[in-house]
Amino acid sequence: MAAGTYTTQMSVSRWTGRWRLYVALLGEPSSQWPEYEFVGSVVPTVAARSRALNTLGYVFTDGAEWTWTEDSVVHGDAASPVLLIASATVREAGP
Repeated sequence: MAAGTYTTQMSVSRWTGRWRLYVALLGEPSSQWPEYEFVGSVVPTVAARSRALNTLGYVFTDGAEWTWTEDSVVHGDAASPVLLIASATVREAGP
């Protein structure tokens, strides 16, 4: 990853059932990561994700695309509910 860039991720909160977007700041406790929770349970559009990032002070890097990863609630259990995690590369918004 290029200097000055970060990974943003989006997943469904286990506690609220809503999609949440956060910027992973390596070296910082996850409780300090900027986070945005969407209203409703529908997957947020790319435009809505962009607005959320702007609210947090970040923008997509040039050419950034969302990638989706599949995980599970219980690691290694094929019967476990699936978690979908989206990620993209972002940078801090300029002045």
